[in-house]
Amino acid sequence: MRGTGTPQSWFVHRLQRLRTSSGSPTQAQLLAYDENKVLTRSSLSDLLAGKFTKPPPWERVSAYVTACVRAAHAGQIDLSFEEELARLRGDHATLTDLFETAVRQARAPQTRTSSPRPRPATYRLPPRNTNFTGREATLRELRQRLTSDNDCTMQVVHGLGGVGKTQLAVEYAYLFRPEYRFVAFVDADDPDLVASQFASLARELGLAEVNSEQVIPRVYGELMDHGPWLIIFDNGERPGPLVDALPSGDLGSNGHVIVTTRLRGWSSRAGVIDLDVFSRRESVELLARRVCGMTTVVADRIAEHLGDLPLALEQAAGYMDYNQTAPEDYLALVTSRLEDMIALGELPDRPTVVVATLWQLGVRRLEIERPQAKRLLELCALLAPEPIPLGLFSAGTEPLVAAAADPVAWDTTVGALAGLGFARRGPSSLLLHRLVQAAIRAAMPDGARTDARVRLCRALLAAVPHDIHGDPDARSRWQELLPHTLVVTKDEPPAECAGEMATLLRLASVFLLSIGNHSVALPLCERAFAIDASLGQRDAEIGFDLITLAQIHRDRGAPERARPMAERALSLHESCLPTDSPAIATDLATLARIRHLLGDHEAAVPLAERALRIDEAAYGPDDPYVSFDLMALAGIHLDLDDHALAVPLISRALRIREASYAPDHLYIGYALLLKARAVHALNDPTAAELARRGTLILETRLGKTHPKTRDAFALVDLLKRDSCCHGQGEVVAAGNLTATTSMVVRHVPHDHQRNW
Repeated sequence: MRGTGTPQSWFVHRLQRLRTSSGSPTQAQLLAYDENKVLTRSSLSDLLAGKFTKPPPWERVSAYVTACVRAAHAGQIDLSFEEELARLRGDHATLTDLFETAVRQARAPQTRTSSPRPRPATYRLPPRNTNFTGREATLRELRQRLTSDNDCTMQVVHGLGGVGKTQLAVEYAYLFRPEYRFVAFVDADDPDLVASQFASLARELGLAEVNSEQVIPRVYGELMDHGPWLIIFDNGERPGPLVDALPSGDLGSNGHVIVTTRLRGWSSRAGVIDLDVFSRRESVELLARRVCGMTTVVADRIAEHLGDLPLALEQAAGYMDYNQTAPEDYLALVTSRLEDMIALGELPDRPTVVVATLWQLGVRRLEIERPQAKRLLELCALLAPEPIPLGLFSAGTEPLVAAAADPVAWDTTVGALAGLGFARRGPSSLLLHRLVQAAIRAAMPDGARTDARVRLCRALLAAVPHDIHGDPDARSRWQELLPHTLVVTKDEPPAECAGEMATLLRLASVFLLSIGNHSVALPLCERAFAIDASLGQRDAEIGFDLITLAQIHRDRGAPERARPMAERALSLHESCLPTDSPAIATDLATLARIRHLLGDHEAAVPLAERALRIDEAAYGPDDPYVSFDLMALAGIHLDLDDHALAVPLISRALRIREASYAPDHLYIGYALLLKARAVHALNDPTAAELARRGTLILETRLGKTHPKTRDAFALVDLLKRDSCCHGQGEVVAAGNLTATTSMVVRHVPHDHQRNW
């Protein structure tokens, strides 16, 4: 494996930079410029991927460099090889000679003037980042936009703090520096200091003393004789505060302006390029180049935790380099101590810049100008780095943010986070980068964080569907809110909302059980049970926890472990709830299924029948919840070979579900599959069609590879074969699997859960 400091990896990087600086020609273009036909597609790939154990053949590298230079000249890009050659000298004397020869050969047939263009004058241009990574497409887009008009052209590079806006602008300046006669860099984060920089720039241009009111137009007037020119305004505010510093009219002729900013509001004044975080490939490339011993797998995981933010990746590389921290050890630190790690790690060219402080100025601005927006930002910081539904903050009788009560105030409050670059705003959601969240959390006092967690816990409990199987929108709403629920409930609960957090944990567990995610559902419900048990006087809630745990263990194939939990839940509920409570019906139905799985079918029947009577009395004979009891009782009768008793129960359950749910609902699919099994045993020829319909529903809803779908396909295949004796036995065996997969969890008022 190549280390990041080896001559080989260094040389490969220089080849990649050469290709970028020549306009990023395609493979086909490079092959076309290779007049001697030395290059092939595979040799080009080998050169850029470093697939060689010794320096590649002289003639191949020569052909590659020549092709790049010719491509650059064809695209009217005047390459300067001084920097390339300077970096090659030393360890690669032979390759240096090679490059010099290739440059002479490429330039010989050109009709350009023999005298090279003088190096452009620069003002305060930062050093070039030798580790600049990726962004080829954005650099090409920026160049194309700036050169599309002969008049003064201004482009704004907008993006999150730390996304690399300044680095992109500086790289552009170096990449296309031969195209300019003058390049200037102006710090624009404080508009009041821009004029003093122009005064210094005036002296650089040889202007005599100019009063402060005239210095900016005088500079632009002088630049007219130094065109083409480029000025970068770095970290600019909105157009208003900078309006006097930006060129206009004739003063801006023959020049280009690049503004980097975190703020919205520039689209009416200039073209805007939104710069996003790195792609994962770019993140891994940077870490692998900068850090010795970095593997692709570890780099990928570090990049995930850092959200592919370029500044954070550079900071991480600097930390590992300075402290000689192994990549695996850094991964462990950033996984467990993210809020601490974003304050550590130094950048050589920007020692005072770290992720932890990037957004402090913006937060202070919010605190002064829009305190409600700061409150919203802190609440969002404690949620998951996933889209946050804005309705979460305005639901209920007491909105989490007071501004949510007024539509105009709320729109400007949310808009402030988007406008200042803290978040991306969707039609009904906000999305914050995970490191923005970490930085805001790190700055929050403990008391403020605790108060926010309490409020978020209560808001989530009010927002998530409690009736997971009766609410038609429950699944989509839970999928939207589950990531935030998991984050808010991750740590020990504040005393003020311990009971509410236990309920929220159990509801999340019930939802996860309903979609078959037992591995995540189990620890959540165990935490809910532990919290409820520690509080005291919560017998009913403990019973709900226990019955959910029993359902999880039953579905995980451990009915013997589930049985005492279900029996204890039933005992607790019978001692504290009315005898006709639907919660008791849930306990009975769950215990019936467990006894059934343990082979005690005779004992299971009266339990299931009692559950059915309670639900029919509570909800009526045609309620969807009654269908769960019917399916439960039918499953027991099937295993008792009482098919004639099972079929009418399933048919009734199917009619109820078809009247209550969408035609492709999973519950209808489960009922169809169970009915197929039952009627096949009675030699009904409709069995195969019922199984086919049920399987199509499962395939649509769960996917073709889901275990339940695979079992359904197996049942269809066996029914098609319909063998007289051996096939019959196989159908029964497959039917048992199908019956097991037909069990679903429901959550109804008063935590009435059923798993059929």
